[in-house]
Amino acid sequence: MKYYCETKTATDLTKNTLALVLAGGEGSRLKQLTKWRAKPAVPFGGKYRIIDFVLSNCVNSGIRKIGVLTQYKSHSLIRHVQRAWSFMRYEVGEFVELLPAQQRVDKDWYQGTADALYQNLDIMRRHTPEYVLVLGGDHIYSMDYSKMLLAHSESGADVTIGCIEVPRMEAKGFGVMSVDENLTITKFTEKPADPEPMPGKPDKALASMGIYVFSREFLFQKLIEDYDNPNSTRDFGKDIIPSVIQDWSVKAFPFQDENSNPVYWRDVGTIESFWKANLDLCSITPELNLYDRDWPIWTYQAQMPPAKFTFDDEGRRGEAIDSMVAGGCIISGARIKRSVIGSGSRVHSYSLVKDSVLLPRVEVGRNCRIQNAVIDKGTKIPEGTIIGEDPVADRERFYVEESSGIVLVTAEMMGQQVHFTR
Repeated sequence: MKYYCETKTATDLTKNTLALVLAGGEGSRLKQLTKWRAKPAVPFGGKYRIIDFVLSNCVNSGIRKIGVLTQYKSHSLIRHVQRAWSFMRYEVGEFVELLPAQQRVDKDWYQGTADALYQNLDIMRRHTPEYVLVLGGDHIYSMDYSKMLLAHSESGADVTIGCIEVPRMEAKGFGVMSVDENLTITKFTEKPADPEPMPGKPDKALASMGIYVFSREFLFQKLIEDYDNPNSTRDFGKDIIPSVIQDWSVKAFPFQDENSNPVYWRDVGTIESFWKANLDLCSITPELNLYDRDWPIWTYQAQMPPAKFTFDDEGRRGEAIDSMVAGGCIISGARIKRSVIGSGSRVHSYSLVKDSVLLPRVEVGRNCRIQNAVIDKGTKIPEGTIIGEDPVADRERFYVEESSGIVLVTAEMMGQQVHFTR
């Protein structure tokens, strides 16, 4: 086995593509997880940040010209991108460029996804791309964008939209589209109250992944028209895409495997979906394979020793079952079941962590029982604490998601004033 990973070689198509990652969203549905950081900077999967997945997709697809548009509480995100993604060489046309909101137009911050691109129109023009790939920075998936670029180029479309099948009622939070037999989009509705089902699949809807490939001049023209429209909300899904369906060539690109089955893609916009996506990684054969050496997920990680499991006494045995434990962790006489333990965390003797997600540098004291919980970075759980067993008691101290009962615990909720960017 070779000792290194090989990413996809850049082609003329990918070399002429500029990828723009929209990473400025507030992420308010993640509650206190985004109190100190932007949503794409939230830790995920033990050692990564959410934004690492879309950036890894770009690099692995051979796309090496990348701009990251930031706005909301961006310091943690900017710091991570600088540390993790500064390995590319600008001299050969490879870069991850940070594009913070700079009040470049009319002294306004980014007013929407379309406005974020409009305010950087001069920067896009300077890079002279043939195609612009617009991506969200807050989804978990692995996707070869070069296949979508090739489909866009061969079809001669003005814009191509990545789409995926989702349960019909879950599509209320997405843009929903209808397509004909040639994958031409005939209708696009942003966040419909009653999503239109797919033909032959009454329980499914075709949802936008928030991934767009635009031909350059078409995008520039539509951004300018949208800015000049006083009634626009400056959003791709609400304004630009519905306005071009009738008169322009708009194609759908289904995100499927070679057998035409939907591939793993998750919007981790709520505490429950964030918790579920993390625990998905603990499956025996997870749909998202972090162990694929041909499609690595790149990130910055501190130099830490391997995870350690100590003590082998009855009732005090350091063990982890169906779990992921990141580097630098010490599981000291504690039991971990179906959980993700973030880097540098410590779980002390006689404690049980079950069906939970611990972000990096969490410390769990002795004799604790934690289940169905998300514990924020740097939180210290005092000895004897019980979380996830009594919803009434949990609501007095923590945030509890109404629909799922998942408990979110932060350092501030524990009375630990951790006032720094994380």
